[in-house]
Amino acid sequence: MTGRGRSWRRVLVVWAAVVVVGGGLTLWLQGSAESTGPYGGPEASPSPSLPEGWRSACAGATPDEQGRTLCFIRTR
Repeated sequence: MTGRGRSWRRVLVVWAAVVVVGGGLTLWLQGSAESTGPYGGPEASPSPSLPEGWRSACAGATPDEQGRTLCFIRTR
């Protein structure tokens, strides 16, 4: 085989090795980046509780066709 053929073979082997290493690193990094739960992790905070008297403040809200009611409560 000529020197030119060997060069192409070496280039092909190096390229294949880079592809395999890159794929392995991608799978490894994806596995380590997955979150612990469906909502992220420690950065997720619980939603605040509703203030006292919210039922009376929303008593006059009119439901839509599907029975859902929307009520805005402003707190400071």
